[in-house]
Amino acid sequence: MREIDLTAFATAHADGAVVIDVREPAEYAAGHVPGALPVPLGDLPGHLSRLPRDTAVYVICAGGSRSLAAADLLARAGVVAYSVAGGTSAWAGAGRPLARGDRPRAA
Repeated sequence: MREIDLTAFATAHADGAVVIDVREPAEYAAGHVPGALPVPLGDLPGHLSRLPRDTAVYVICAGGSRSLAAADLLARAGVVAYSVAGGTSAWAGAGRPLARGDRPRAA
């Protein structure tokens, strides 16, 4: 399983990484990593064709469990995917910014 620590993810995020948030819509709206695209875990199979195959995708959830499952599913579909260790909770706990609302917002 591919998992990335928060420091490495923060660097990738600052460099414009593709980030998908696999939490439910209400969780996402309450606070998400800026720029993360909302794709609830249950909907992920229907979005596989839209994900890039030529660059890494970073998957985040609340604490890391759903993103691990999502990264595994993506890897089986040929997507280079990394689960963010600790999820959005760790991101916020490290003092990093959260965006709010149901649409992706930049930092």
